[in-house]
Amino acid sequence: MVQQDPHRIGKNAAVRIKAAVLEEFGAPLAVRDIDLAEPRAGEVLVRLVACGVCHTDLYTASGADPSGYAPTVLGHEGAGVVERVGDGVTSVRPGDHVVTLFSPQCRECIHCQSTRTNLCLAIREQQNKGFLPDGTARLSLDGEPVRHFMGTSTFAEYTVMPEIALARITPEAPLHHACLFACGLTTGLGAAMNTAKVEAGSTCVVFGAGMVGLGAVAGCRLQGAERIVCVDLSAGRLELARGQGATDTLVGGPNAVEQILEMTGGFGADYTFEATGLVAVMRQAVESARMGWGLCTIAGVAGKGETLDIIPRYLITGRRVCGSSFGGVKGRDQVPQLVERALAGEIDVEPFISHRLLLDEVNRGFELMEAQDGIRSVIDFD
Repeated sequence: MVQQDPHRIGKNAAVRIKAAVLEEFGAPLAVRDIDLAEPRAGEVLVRLVACGVCHTDLYTASGADPSGYAPTVLGHEGAGVVERVGDGVTSVRPGDHVVTLFSPQCRECIHCQSTRTNLCLAIREQQNKGFLPDGTARLSLDGEPVRHFMGTSTFAEYTVMPEIALARITPEAPLHHACLFACGLTTGLGAAMNTAKVEAGSTCVVFGAGMVGLGAVAGCRLQGAERIVCVDLSAGRLELARGQGATDTLVGGPNAVEQILEMTGGFGADYTFEATGLVAVMRQAVESARMGWGLCTIAGVAGKGETLDIIPRYLITGRRVCGSSFGGVKGRDQVPQLVERALAGEIDVEPFISHRLLLDEVNRGFELMEAQDGIRSVIDFD
């Protein structure tokens, strides 16, 4: 375990931590004792308290992700406490509570300074390769580097991350709730609030009632949508959608578009959201958008090599399609605001947490996800 030390430390020391390592695609994660080097300049050592098990982790572990790599420590939906900081770190200090950000925010690059995107460019190249900004790893096993998944690697007791990939939040927020804002919940909320900018009084349709879809439902409610229709195959998930603000629910299927058109006087919805990752459902979301001004926001991640087939007539008659990564949210600035809204009672996080697991049970989290048992499993480290 990492020794408590509030002071800045040198870069050569290493400690032993327990982490879930993807050693081979398609195989269960191996919970191993591995080495973690101390943070270097611009980096922070974080003690993880909670971490959600997200579909993106499973997607990479399966080998379906064409950009995946191994060995790596998976996990990206984390929340914890700052233990130590490297040279030059000024925005966080030991004791701060933080949410990990796979989508960093340097606040300096051309993208960070634009209101049109949240896709920071500062460390993107090395992060996509599984390394920290200097092109090296702090994780190792038997002397061999282990790469950092999405720049986070939160299936571990501790992680080292860039300062610009941590959102400092109020210590009043329960960290097993806050971790969901590191990916799925923020992605859905932001898709409605930031990307689509849902207008008050509008009609919205959300395809998919998983973590992202339920977040989109909540986001539409917070924006003042008058009617929110949620579409899913699961009656249990549709009931959860009602708890987040859905006014109508619909069991998905090949007739979903026709049913939505009937519900909207033949025109379609002002805003539609796709949160399943299935290209057939993406097409339904496009075709359910209103003629004239309907906006379809795609938040789901499709499989390798899949394409979305859109009939041009739907676009010519005024519909628009856009994508949303992390809900268009600038993490360091906006994630703390979303956490505050949850504390204020505007976002009900607890119903999203279906299972509480230990790190040794991480593969059980994948099994529950594949069985569509619940919405989110959360790993507790304390």
